[in-house]
Amino acid sequence: MCGIAGIVAKRDVNQSLYDALTVLQHRGQDAAGIATDDDGLLQLRKENGLVRDVFDVQHMERLRGKMGIAHCRYPTAGCSSASEAQPFYVNAPFGICLAHNGNLTNADQLGAEVYSADRRHINTTSDSEVLLNVFAHELQAACQPNLTPAAVFQAVEQVHRRCRGAYAAVAMIHGHGLVTFRDPNGIRPLVMGQRVTDDGVETMFASESVALDSLGFEVLRDVAPGEAIYVDRDGVVSTHVCAPTTQLTPCIFEHVYLARPDSVLDGISVYKSRLRMGEKLAEKFLRMFPEHDIDVVMPIPDSGRTSAMAMALALGVKYREGFIKNRYIGRTFIMPGQVERRRSVRKKLNPIGLEFQGKVVCLVDDSIVRGTTCRQLVQMARQAGASKVYYCSAAPAVRHPNVYGIDMPVAEELIAPGRTDAEVAAEIGADVLVYQDLDALIESAREGNPSIEQFECSVFDGTYLAGDIDDVYLADLARRRSDAAKAQRAGARASSAL
Repeated sequence: MCGIAGIVAKRDVNQSLYDALTVLQHRGQDAAGIATDDDGLLQLRKENGLVRDVFDVQHMERLRGKMGIAHCRYPTAGCSSASEAQPFYVNAPFGICLAHNGNLTNADQLGAEVYSADRRHINTTSDSEVLLNVFAHELQAACQPNLTPAAVFQAVEQVHRRCRGAYAAVAMIHGHGLVTFRDPNGIRPLVMGQRVTDDGVETMFASESVALDSLGFEVLRDVAPGEAIYVDRDGVVSTHVCAPTTQLTPCIFEHVYLARPDSVLDGISVYKSRLRMGEKLAEKFLRMFPEHDIDVVMPIPDSGRTSAMAMALALGVKYREGFIKNRYIGRTFIMPGQVERRRSVRKKLNPIGLEFQGKVVCLVDDSIVRGTTCRQLVQMARQAGASKVYYCSAAPAVRHPNVYGIDMPVAEELIAPGRTDAEVAAEIGADVLVYQDLDALIESAREGNPSIEQFECSVFDGTYLAGDIDDVYLADLARRRSDAAKAQRAGARASSAL
């Protein structure tokens, strides 16, 4: 999960790209970067840290240009070093910068091909750099003798042929234009918009519609699965579906947790989908406990809030904010290690004791992944005086690794695999635990766009779209991306810096 944006405009885009990244900051807190085309001259700034910390006045003054792309990084594959920050750049053909959200499931194979057959060097462990070099190689082969929209689309066709997994990408071809493309299943989101200025029409792409809204762009549509859109430096837009077969199968976890509630993805309001999750969660709770004794429903802020409000209304009980959030602590789910997540929970949330004292409390969370947060929150609720603590998840139990760009690589680090719901409840210290049913979750999202026949739900059901994920792949993924592996890499970097 990362945030990407790209703009072709009639004026400098540096401030707009910066503003877009601040709106997309929830998608990645590890690193940020902006690349612009200043009349064919590349301007690039990227570094580890939050958007506000990576860019200062001197960087923004240098990032001139009427075309550019931006990225905020959330590390899944690879590591958290500054060398992994995006956008990535290659100088041939033309000079191309690329920002990518997702994960290539055949990155190792592609990396070997890029070196042995394409004669290109990969300098990091990032699959995004692999994707850039595949695209660059195919574009060089296609644009003989000149760069045209047809050549760009031919290159993207070859990207789809060679790459597997989930990817939404935006690439800037220096001196020429900007191209964006989405994998044939449309797993990761990508939205297109335009705004009219006195100088002409400007075009923007971003991971979520809220980034376009905040900058005054009218949301036109989502980039279709397998589609490429090329916007030349004059603003002329060309589009083509570059994959032979496509099916929109978006990641349902975007609606559970990843996306902002004020975004609309693939025609579905994230806010309304979360309201429906709360309503359906209440229906299940009433089936299980028709004579319940809940005094108050409380959300785990922020992503549990919408579902909690709907659940409280459906149950006919009070809704209260029991935990106050420190706005200056990042999202604990996307922090790069279990130790860091554990340290941050107590700093991030503090209970209001009066709301808990002597009450039967129902805590509503968006999901339960590792159990780190919910275990501490249940303990905090009891210490604040709750007589009982029910814990409800707006999503089903997360039992399987994610291979499409979300940091859930190891089943052993998840709390649900191998445990019953009652055993998970005991692990987190809750009196009762209620998970959403998968069918209900799917219906909560699909109601916003009934044309979507299938969602990517692999973390819940273990079904991987491409059918190329086996136990060997998952074991290797766990070896490289577990919390222990991340800690080892962090230790090695710290030692080398001494």
